[in-house]
Amino acid sequence: MTSTFASGLARFNALDEPAARAELHEACAATAWVRHLLAARPFATTDDLYTASDAATARLTADDLAEAMAGHPPIGRPRPGDPTSSREQAGMSGATEELKAEMLELNLAYQEKFGHVFLICATGRTGEQMRDAVKERIGNSPEQERETVRTELGKINRIRLTRLVEQDARP
Repeated sequence: MTSTFASGLARFNALDEPAARAELHEACAATAWVRHLLAARPFATTDDLYTASDAATARLTADDLAEAMAGHPPIGRPRPGDPTSSREQAGMSGATEELKAEMLELNLAYQEKFGHVFLICATGRTGEQMRDAVKERIGNSPEQERETVRTELGKINRIRLTRLVEQDARP
């Protein structure tokens, strides 16, 4: 574990259970994922935290994945007042009105087909890249898409856990 994250990880490990649960729930809305990570505390290293997250994500049932996805706003429409979704979807903030309208249409078509929001690790992606991804993934079978969602959720969870352990690690 890098010393940069040591104090943030120590802070997280020292939280009482309700506070740790709340922080984890901010990272991922799936109750089963949160329970797994709470049970695995304390973490010796950030790699142990990420490994536990990956294992918990791999075990999520279809219902657990639906619960996790319900915690994510549609691409192009971050929740008002939610700095996390705004930061993660920054690639859409400078998109043209045409691209935003196209993304809205694609989001609706995707949701109609799969019954949930289009989930992608949007961090670092442009609006065009997200549009292209939804266009490609809308052709997936429900089974293929569930596994793609699981992979994307795992990436999002790692980014959010990194922020969680960074928050008190900076001088």
